[in-house]
Amino acid sequence: MGLIGFSAKMAAGLYDRKIRSWRKNAVALQEKVFRELIRKACNTVFGSDHSFGSIKSYDQFRKRVPVRDYESLSTYIDRVKAGEENILWPGKPVYFAMTSGTTSGSKCIPITRDSIPNHLNSMRIALLNYISSTGKTEFLEGKYIFLSGSPLLKNINGIPAGRLSGIVNHHVPGYLRKRQLPSWEVNCMDNWEKKLDAIVEQTVDRNMSLISGIPPWVEMYFERLLDRSGKPDIISLFPGFTLFVYGGVNFMPYENKFRRLIGADVDSLEIFPASEGFLAFQDQFPGNGLLLIPDSGIFYEFIPLDDFHVSEPERIPLEGVQTGVNYVMILNTSAGLWGYNIGDTVRFTSRDPYLLTVTGRVSQYTSAFGEHVIAGEAESAIAEACRKTGAGITEFTVAPLVDNPEGKPCHEWCIEFSDQPPDMEVFSRELDLLMRKKNSYYDDLVKGNIIQSLIIRVLPPGSFARYMSSIGKLGGQNKVPRLRNDREIVDNLISSL
Repeated sequence: MGLIGFSAKMAAGLYDRKIRSWRKNAVALQEKVFRELIRKACNTVFGSDHSFGSIKSYDQFRKRVPVRDYESLSTYIDRVKAGEENILWPGKPVYFAMTSGTTSGSKCIPITRDSIPNHLNSMRIALLNYISSTGKTEFLEGKYIFLSGSPLLKNINGIPAGRLSGIVNHHVPGYLRKRQLPSWEVNCMDNWEKKLDAIVEQTVDRNMSLISGIPPWVEMYFERLLDRSGKPDIISLFPGFTLFVYGGVNFMPYENKFRRLIGADVDSLEIFPASEGFLAFQDQFPGNGLLLIPDSGIFYEFIPLDDFHVSEPERIPLEGVQTGVNYVMILNTSAGLWGYNIGDTVRFTSRDPYLLTVTGRVSQYTSAFGEHVIAGEAESAIAEACRKTGAGITEFTVAPLVDNPEGKPCHEWCIEFSDQPPDMEVFSRELDLLMRKKNSYYDDLVKGNIIQSLIIRVLPPGSFARYMSSIGKLGGQNKVPRLRNDREIVDNLISSL
């Protein structure tokens, strides 16, 4: 073990107490965070507008502060962007994290002096916990790569702004930057295709030991590495590759493809980062969910997904959640986001400790016929269908087909296979049966002959990458929506054939 590995083990031991506290005292820690957030924001414009000075309980808070999305909070954020102080949080932000919005174009998420430690420290703690849990430090001995956005920042009234991954890149410690690839110049490239080729050239002859990124873009990186090197698998190219860190999408549909590309079983660490905050990470190996971070300047609320669209949905703190229920996650943060609908849905797998899985996006569902299928159901169904039939996928998306010229309405799945199943009819039938098991409403509709079984449209290789490129979202932290309640994506994919 080298000096870095020895030092990391020592540091990991120091964080054990903190992580044990997260597991045992999450509710008490959340109560402390809640009180501190209200106290600090009491004299802000938002705090004054919502009478923070007289809030004594969570019940008072949720009555005064409604749930908002970015668009609903934008009147305050616009004032922050204009350079005003003490609007959502004391002072001014130190950064704006820019991310794509669904209806408002680019979002500018404030990052403050109080919130930036959450973004910078949580990933480090996740890695140290991995070391503490497994005793493994080999990944520290080689080179590291984080497939991320450009670190180039622009200026919004004196506040630097850019992709969160680019902002974090400015804070990588010097002892780690020596081992980090790609180079600063390559990381600043805007064109994803050219950037990926440059990353391959810089890393193909290096022994990469830690690789991190969103699975579909890491898959593309692996495929180009193998084309460039002529090697049969990634482990032949990088024998020191021992840890894969990922987040952003459900990994289940990619497991078979990654196992074949890598050529060996490599440890993985799942994380739950967002522009609004680093929320959870895998704490056990193997694990049954992600450990929620309860004392990092974020107070969490949850709304049952089934109730989310009613006029006054139930809204509960962490102590009120139940396992097996899909919740919309609501954040209140030390960056001044209040009652903020992050857009993600989660399901708790445990309450002692509080472990969760990410099940999808509020905006990503299919319910043209009343079935309300969510991403987690579709992702797990297609992953199981692939395991049972030997198929592999690169990407997929689902949309309703209301006017089906060949029969009754149905779900249309656009799938780009990395390995086509030997018998497409068997695969289609298996996928439909799995969907019926996972969603009783869908099962009732099929049994009742209201809709027919799903149909599959097989897309040629590269279809999803071309689509993402056409809308300016190829690479980086961008993700293909897995489900839509309209046909915008599916029709675009089909029209390009």
